[in-house]
Amino acid sequence: MDNKTHPHHGVDYIELAAPDLDAIKSFFGAAFGWQFKDWGPDYIDFAGPGLAGGFRRESPKIGGALVILYSTDLPASLAAVKKAGGTVTKPTFEFPGGKRFHFADPAGHEWAVWSDR
Repeated sequence: MDNKTHPHHGVDYIELAAPDLDAIKSFFGAAFGWQFKDWGPDYIDFAGPGLAGGFRRESPKIGGALVILYSTDLPASLAAVKKAGGTVTKPTFEFPGGKRFHFADPAGHEWAVWSDR
């Protein structure tokens, strides 16, 4: 195992539940340009966000970890999320070190996008 690709005890992969995998692919592809690979009818993995991950066909459990994406252009990212059909759950707000907004994907997971610009 190449420890530059897989650092010891580093976050290596994230897996989320989503009942409608086609909706997930459509949303994240349109909003962020992610690419997907199907692994049968009940699992897809994604590439593009800087961290490997996947979605399994299952209803999500509300709550849990908040995945935060970074943006070099927060207003453009917000517009892309809205255009792709995401639901803004917290409008853009400032915090020490930057700004961010939260949104829900088609499965109901809450995500955030932040920027230091």
